[in-house]
Amino acid sequence: MMMTKTPARMAGTCSGGGPLKELISPFLQQKMFEAKQRGDMAELNALRCMYCFDEKELHISPLERTRHYQSGVTIEFEGKPLHGVERLYRRTVLIEPTMACSAHCRWCLRGQYEIETLSKDDISRAARWFGSSELQRDVNEILITGGDPAVSPFLLDYTIAQLVRHAPNIRTMRLGSRLVFHDPARVAPVVDIIKKWSSTHKLRFEMGIHACHPCEVAWPESAKVLEDLRRVGCVLYCQNPLLRGVNDDLDTLVQLFQGMRELGVEAHYLFHAIPMLGTNHHRTTVQRGLELAVQLSACGKLSGRAKPKFALLTDIGKVVLYDGSIIGKRQEDHSLLIKTGYSLKERQRWNPSWKLPSSGVLLPDGDSLAVWYMDAI
Repeated sequence: MMMTKTPARMAGTCSGGGPLKELISPFLQQKMFEAKQRGDMAELNALRCMYCFDEKELHISPLERTRHYQSGVTIEFEGKPLHGVERLYRRTVLIEPTMACSAHCRWCLRGQYEIETLSKDDISRAARWFGSSELQRDVNEILITGGDPAVSPFLLDYTIAQLVRHAPNIRTMRLGSRLVFHDPARVAPVVDIIKKWSSTHKLRFEMGIHACHPCEVAWPESAKVLEDLRRVGCVLYCQNPLLRGVNDDLDTLVQLFQGMRELGVEAHYLFHAIPMLGTNHHRTTVQRGLELAVQLSACGKLSGRAKPKFALLTDIGKVVLYDGSIIGKRQEDHSLLIKTGYSLKERQRWNPSWKLPSSGVLLPDGDSLAVWYMDAI
């Protein structure tokens, strides 16, 4: 029985306040079928957990939300509002050409965002803003994400072309994509785009692939695509969530990061799964994540070059946890107070529309920031 020609499977309700639509690409359906045929229940269960709707998604806490953090830019440029643009950090900006994906990961950060695609005019205006005198001194890197920018090669190519034309200060192009695992046959045009622009304009391309389970990097189709990307000079890295029932044990994590190392993929962040609507069953506690991070760093089973940093994606940005990072606890909403290295003055200079969220805490020096982060319930 072959499943590769069946349409993508869809179920569930619309995003934006209800369960994320179930969308499973034909490639992933085939991998589930093959795992079931082999009796590989570890792989099958991991894939089901990542992509199949679960009734637990309906068990929603009033503490969960549809948008995790505040980073959008509320600004008019050339007399019109910017769309699909974010800025949290000094050197890096973000653009989301499309919010579409070829499969829906059940733990997705943007699973509750509306499915929108930027117009060519939106992209061009954003590129001009990135290259404006206001940003060009600091900004030299962009994350092109979504959704998945690789699902629309035309729009990806157009976005890069506009950045090259209007924002020459941006020399590093980062792509956030899981298409190498969702539908690797569709990545070939992206390889060609990277080859074209890196060779003609000497741009640095990086791709965050978000591998979550060892099976993904073991698939020959995905491994071949990763090799093709490396061959054209694309640097590959991984920042992925720690997911209950998928990769929340030491042996699985060792296999995952060893497999990535063998394919030339850099370990970057291992994220604690964030408190999005209906995703609590995917989340470990922060304490469990810290325990696994310590075991990974000290077990001797993995090269030091393959070990990720354990991080939280908080309302005010990414925070790598170190000794002393957790400075308070609040039992009523299962929250931890996290000390960060962020500065209020710097954040408002980089993004003038940014306001300290209700979870943010201004420390006694009047500028340093801490933030409340909700742990698993």
